[in-house]
Amino acid sequence: MDPQTHERGREIRTRVLGAEYVERAAANADEFSQPLQDLVTEYCWGAVWGRDGLAPKSRSMITLAMIATLNRPQELATHIKGALRNGVTRDEIREVFLQVGVYAGIPAAVDSFRIARATFAELDGDQP
Repeated sequence: MDPQTHERGREIRTRVLGAEYVERAAANADEFSQPLQDLVTEYCWGAVWGRDGLAPKSRSMITLAMIATLNRPQELATHIKGALRNGVTRDEIREVFLQVGVYAGIPAAVDSFRIARATFAELDGDQP
């Protein structure tokens, strides 16, 4: 593990997903899952998200499209929140999911819209 890349990844991951999320992920890691947390932090967040080639907003929009296509609802909700932190608007999120519908299928778009609405409600305090 490269300590500098790992630290940069931790900083970016915290900025995008929030300190509470990152702290919870670290606290829930055990002997079995710690290597995955290290990989995600260093490789995904440090080595890739830490590159200068794309702005964080663009990375978030691409990530939303890919996670929606892969049908990973929990990760999608997490990255919707991160996208909003990176300056992606709700209207832009809608456009991303419409694009997903065209290229990845309507069921993926339907689920993505459903997850986005629930995430927005949670953020707005509209949860029952």
